[in-house]
Amino acid sequence: MQEPDAAGSSLKFGTSGLRGLVVDLLGAPTRAWTAAFLAHLERTGSTERLLLVGRDLRASSPDIAADCAAAALARGWRVGDCGALPTPALALAALERGAAAVMVTGSHIPDDRNGLKFYAPGEITKADEPAIRAEFARGARPAGAGGGQARDLADAVLSAYRRRYLETFPSDALGGLSVGVYQQSSVARDLLVDVLRGLGAQAVPLARAERFIPVDTEAHRPEDIALLREWAGEGRFDALVSTDGDADRPLVADATGAVLRGDLLGLLSAAYLGLETVVTPVTSSAAVERSGIAARVVRTKVGSPFVIEAMERAAAEGAVGILGFEANGGVLLGSDVPLSGGTLSALPTRDALLPILCALASARQEGRSLREMADRLGAGHALSDRLKEVPAEASGPFLRRLARDDAFAAAFMMEAGPIAHKDDLDGVRFRLEEGSVVHFRASGNAPELRCYVEAPGLHRAEELLRWGLIAAGRQMREG
Repeated sequence: MQEPDAAGSSLKFGTSGLRGLVVDLLGAPTRAWTAAFLAHLERTGSTERLLLVGRDLRASSPDIAADCAAAALARGWRVGDCGALPTPALALAALERGAAAVMVTGSHIPDDRNGLKFYAPGEITKADEPAIRAEFARGARPAGAGGGQARDLADAVLSAYRRRYLETFPSDALGGLSVGVYQQSSVARDLLVDVLRGLGAQAVPLARAERFIPVDTEAHRPEDIALLREWAGEGRFDALVSTDGDADRPLVADATGAVLRGDLLGLLSAAYLGLETVVTPVTSSAAVERSGIAARVVRTKVGSPFVIEAMERAAAEGAVGILGFEANGGVLLGSDVPLSGGTLSALPTRDALLPILCALASARQEGRSLREMADRLGAGHALSDRLKEVPAEASGPFLRRLARDDAFAAAFMMEAGPIAHKDDLDGVRFRLEEGSVVHFRASGNAPELRCYVEAPGLHRAEELLRWGLIAAGRQMREG
């Protein structure tokens, strides 16, 4: 995790955007960071002087979005107010208009935190981040009181995103399926029901929330797992689906309430769309290679900017049929795909709706359950969890020592088993001699140490995850 981007502030660029405490973001900080982003674009001349602003359903998001708009208007930019909508819908609108965009979202992190995700018009790269920080340090600020008003584009932008799927997937792609939609506080909660029904499914809304719920599609909350199992126990659903707060990461459970891992949703998407170049971080399962779905697999660090960079590099090298995905389930479409209703255009940003539709449509097409589809990938069992409130001052030295000191790493891992291979592309990933995997890395978005494990059997995976969290916590406490 990086140092704060302003003295005394919690705001940091993480794996995807600028995030921190709401109290450090509201008002002048948001206006200043938005101005710095726009100043960077003004120097590069990379977009029209039009800023699209979207937001999730957090309590603080409307005010922060208003601050973004005010900063742009003060610099003489036109502003399109896109309202509450999925991040990929905003990204699609920015690409279509050649415009810049800011999505106000903290994704899955708690409601006392929020963030800004920048598009220019595609998602900004890691190379853009220091340039934006430099503009912030130079004092780029809104130029004055500003003039004009934001134009309301909410209906137009959301309708375009809805049509993207309803007009390209077969009209009966989900015919006969009964799908429970865990609505909670996802910004896509109504859109998801509409699209599922539009493609033939019986979609049943469940558990709509009036306050923000931090649903994480990778480190599942016990209460979410309990809800899924309760609904599955009613015996009326073929699947249960949801998303994180800004709908760029999916949650899909089978008829028993068991959650399908995000990397498996990515593989099912690649298979359904017929795409053979897969780009994915090191946290995705070895099933990506073992399944044989992809003719070419490229591994990256964790974070959509790294995936996008590798997708662009693959395209420049002549690769076709490119799909990126992360272990959290977010799918990034790197190539245009012809479907029965038309061409699904490339959208190289994380999207939750695409993998949900691909997984359900492929199961319906083959007449199999979601569980059967997942089991055919031969993925074994992969689990992940996190140690919360672990600052970089604790996780950094621990991870560096694991990476650099082979004797220490061997001693630390002794209880788990002998090490066959070590990889430090992002955190430290160990493949044990018996084939299991243990991977430690610091979160880029929160003060957390994450542990990922993979094993042929569920009991072994649970055992390794439990050991990994306890051992890492003890080591960081004791030094």
